[in-house]
Amino acid sequence: VQLQASGGGLVQPGGSLRLSCVGSGISISMFAMGWYRQAPGKQRELVAFITRSGATRYDSSIEGRFAISGDNANNAVHLQMNDLKPEDTATYYCNAYYGAKFDWGQGTQVTVSS
Repeated sequence: VQLQASGGGLVQPGGSLRLSCVGSGISISMFAMGWYRQAPGKQRELVAFITRSGATRYDSSIEGRFAISGDNANNAVHLQMNDLKPEDTATYYCNAYYGAKFDWGQGTQVTVSS
């Protein structure tokens, strides 16, 4: 099982990015999936998740700015990030929301800086 996150980069405050996570060896649609992030020196935290039925929940720090969506056709889950702030700087990962986690992989780096 592999979860490959991509789409990160360097963006100015107020900018946008769209992250994607593609699964191999796994059917993402069979799982509730979450996007997590880890900033330097901090613990990994959940920022958003989507259930199998498409219900979504967001951490209060990103609610209204980020949107998680499933993409069954491409076996992927996406995170649209708008109005990015410097405090959103972190490595972003996707993984299962419930239960045991798959290998985290390398994630994708998001840096918000002017």
